[in-house]
Amino acid sequence: MALELHGIGASRGISIGKSYLLVQDKPKVSKYTLAPPLLDQEVQRYQTALAAAKNQLHSILEKIPESISTDITAFIHMRLLMLEDKAFTTAPIQIIQTEHCNAEWALKLQGDILTNAFNEMEDAYLRDRKSDINHIINRILHILINPDNYGYDYLTRQLKDCIVLANDLTLSEVILMQQQEIAGFVTEHGGHNSHLSILARSLGIPAIVGLQGAQDYIQDNELIIIDGEQGILLAGAQDLLIQKSQERKIACQKRLIALNKLRNQRAITLEGTTINLQANIELPEELPLVTQAGAEGIGLYRTEFLYINRTSLPDEEEQLEAYTRVIHALNGSPVTIRTIDLGADKTVDEHAISAPISTSSLGLRAIRLCLREPSIFRPQLRAILRASAYGPVQLLLPMVCTLQEVKQTIALLRECKQELKRQGLKYDPNLPIGAMIEIPSAAICADIFAEHLDFLSIGTNDLIQYTLAIDRIDNEVNYLYTPLHPAVLQLIYRTISAGKKRNINVSMCGEMAGDMHYTRLLLALGLRTFSMHPSSLLEVKQIIAKSNQQELSKVTQQILNCHEYSEIQMLLEHLNKDLIAQSLIS
Repeated sequence: MALELHGIGASRGISIGKSYLLVQDKPKVSKYTLAPPLLDQEVQRYQTALAAAKNQLHSILEKIPESISTDITAFIHMRLLMLEDKAFTTAPIQIIQTEHCNAEWALKLQGDILTNAFNEMEDAYLRDRKSDINHIINRILHILINPDNYGYDYLTRQLKDCIVLANDLTLSEVILMQQQEIAGFVTEHGGHNSHLSILARSLGIPAIVGLQGAQDYIQDNELIIIDGEQGILLAGAQDLLIQKSQERKIACQKRLIALNKLRNQRAITLEGTTINLQANIELPEELPLVTQAGAEGIGLYRTEFLYINRTSLPDEEEQLEAYTRVIHALNGSPVTIRTIDLGADKTVDEHAISAPISTSSLGLRAIRLCLREPSIFRPQLRAILRASAYGPVQLLLPMVCTLQEVKQTIALLRECKQELKRQGLKYDPNLPIGAMIEIPSAAICADIFAEHLDFLSIGTNDLIQYTLAIDRIDNEVNYLYTPLHPAVLQLIYRTISAGKKRNINVSMCGEMAGDMHYTRLLLALGLRTFSMHPSSLLEVKQIIAKSNQQELSKVTQQILNCHEYSEIQMLLEHLNKDLIAQSLIS
């Protein structure tokens, strides 16, 4: 009889392979006292281990395929920056010298200090950084304890076609495993929208997260089957079940081949409504993915990754070069450039900026930071204005909360236009300006913002999290994180309606836009422009081609009248029943 375990589907796909149980023991650290003459030698031993940890991360960066989303490389760069911080370069050494202790114990004490500090932080992204801190500390400890073999131990075993089971995985580990062509992975922690899940989807690796106790039930080298969409792990399957799973796997592969045929087709509903499908990117290096998906433009170009992992801020010319590279590659398709959303987990070197960037997602960040520090904001606005002379560009403001922020930005843009005009530099005088609707107050006041802006863009990731007061990466409460909460749908509909009333475009650029389970729901709510990761675009296009917009619009009010998640879920299943029957979605 087959054993069936349920977790959270993180990345679609079916994999059949032998299990590999990754044991992630935390290094055991003991304290021993050193005589004063030996302290300098111990400091040197620690510095050598620290350098080895940096070299290892640099080696991982070299192995990352160019097709991988650049936010993944940014996360690894962030860990490198952490290793440059005084918390690792100076504090452990001071502990060695004052406590007369070994390097391992000094690092443990420093780790305890950092962990306690992070535990007291309310921000979800920063608690995720605590995990990064722990992984860094463990890596250095492994190097100190065993300097002759400080690599990733599991790489000594061939993992090709294996399914890795672990308590948790770092982004670095998954990238290295992908190099070994693993068939999939299962972790006991994590949520659908965690960094790990996003990476798995970007790499196309079937994955399940949040499957607690998996390693207690599965033996090493046991044949297992995972369904990364439904979050199901099967063990002890009989030949017939294995055969059926293999058939489903082949069917999925054929479906992906069929989807590629849609690349050059417009997204048009059955009755002829044209839907605009655009892509989200971080850096110009992602442009090949956009072209492969047949996107009709860039709906979200995140620019903060031009600012991190460096000791100085990018100047106007450097930004202009990056923006124009994207514009030229799009051959006349629109590019929506979001101004920098620094703060929270997107930090810059302390030497690059004097402003006190907040480590809280609710603090001084995004548009608040930019308006407070015009010396940062003005060069970007000038670069975006100048880039608009090379093709259709829109300017998008993140985390807008008040109309005053919009008016201040427009006034600053007016000054920049006057400067450029005096300097004889070209720009689009009618550059469209829009705002991200990702704060509940902004959605409630969407009609007010629509009076003063040229377009709106709904950022569902933060909108859902802030509306429901849910930390989406907290295993204890992330089951409550859902786009189907009546309040969330009301805010989305309110924003779309505000755009229609003022005859301005409203797009959606959060994860919800790229989830084909919600495509028809969003069409029913009136959404006409979707922006998503390029890997999701063709699947959403297929759903649109099989949908009747006029019929969907008839259930709009029925959706908005639902009071509970369960009601909306049932209605959603009814909307998707033919797609479920065709196995296009589950």
